[in-house]
Amino acid sequence: MKRVAFYTLGCKLNFSETSTISRMFEQKGYTKVGFSEHPDIFIINTCSVTENADKKCKKIVREAQKINPEGYVAIIGCYAQLKPKEIAEIPGVDAVLGAAEKFRLVELLDGFVKTPEARVMASEIKEATTFNNAYSINDRTRTFLKVQDGCNYHCTFCTIPLARGKSRSDSIANIVKSAEEIAQTGVKEIVITGVNIGDFGIQEGKRKERFLDLVKALDQVEGIDRIRISSIEPNLLNNEVIDYVSRSNRFVPHFHIPLQSGSNKLLRLMRRRYLRELYEDRVNKIKQLMPNCCIGVDVIVGFPGETEQDFLDTYNFLNELDISYLHVFTYSERANTAATEMADPVPMKVRQERSKMLRILSEKKKRLFYEQNLGNTGTVLFEDDIEDGMMRGFTENYVRVEAKYDPMLINELKRVQLGAVNSNGLVEVEELELVFEAH
Repeated sequence: MKRVAFYTLGCKLNFSETSTISRMFEQKGYTKVGFSEHPDIFIINTCSVTENADKKCKKIVREAQKINPEGYVAIIGCYAQLKPKEIAEIPGVDAVLGAAEKFRLVELLDGFVKTPEARVMASEIKEATTFNNAYSINDRTRTFLKVQDGCNYHCTFCTIPLARGKSRSDSIANIVKSAEEIAQTGVKEIVITGVNIGDFGIQEGKRKERFLDLVKALDQVEGIDRIRISSIEPNLLNNEVIDYVSRSNRFVPHFHIPLQSGSNKLLRLMRRRYLRELYEDRVNKIKQLMPNCCIGVDVIVGFPGETEQDFLDTYNFLNELDISYLHVFTYSERANTAATEMADPVPMKVRQERSKMLRILSEKKKRLFYEQNLGNTGTVLFEDDIEDGMMRGFTENYVRVEAKYDPMLINELKRVQLGAVNSNGLVEVEELELVFEAH
């Protein structure tokens, strides 16, 4: 039977979907192999949040051709939905499938026979109305569980609604069933993911359930030790959710909350659904209930109209805020978004300088957060991430830990005392005598 390999670009949601699609291939008798192991079929799941993601897709196609010039190359994901004809013209691409087609690719490309021209199967995004259940398994220590897809927000910089369609969700009953299946595999941690997970609950165009009810239901699933919430919009992270997480059985003290700008002027231009005052209120509420909680932040620099003062407003706001790390994005123009029509674009050199400043701030914030945790005990999920005789893992509040390699620790939750921050920027765990199984 043919051998198939997968490559995923982008977010946790993409990883959950790639993993699910790979299991569909295996159920049909295909053999899953590594990308470099001379597969017959290459499936590349793409992202298109930035221009750089598009370039990465082209590079991966070139690599696939080097590995097996006769290999069949199929492109799926956000870039495939947004620019199918453009991708079809990339040398070496044999098929492009859009958002409504990607979960049917084994059926649609049956046999994976090359044709003189690339096959394009990408419906209009309005056709992507079905929620396709997905979760990753056997790829990482933790599992990414998809609970929601699409987005009804139309931020002026973002292509996601064009690439994934309207907001839609699985039912709580189905998600709990998936979580119970995951528990049977020995996975210790689930990360719940989606495009806009706080908007969870829309089925067949109508809101039927709430995110808080999903959190409560998952908190009761036996066999999973901890559950992590991926990125959630600040206006949807309400006090009820924060309160529940602070006293839950399985949800960990870690939130990733997109800010995008600390300037209210820019937040309005971006068409975000909150102002900085609400964001600050959310952070303060979290820290009041969970002082050791890790808070990650998305921020965009160089958005059209961002003056030096606007940037300094963002920098100073983040500097004074009790947050733990930043994901910094340099604004890049995306076709068919409102921001491309806005006045006063920021020169690329200035964008890059501002990005550098925020990345340095992020390192300082992370270092401070780690130092604040030194001397504390934490529960670490050790990963199969071995380098120079050392292994790594995360505490429940997302402190990255390094310890001497012990094969018995992989995929185990262990209680440890946090030592010093080492030269790798990780927290050392030297004394493992205190370790015991966490339940």
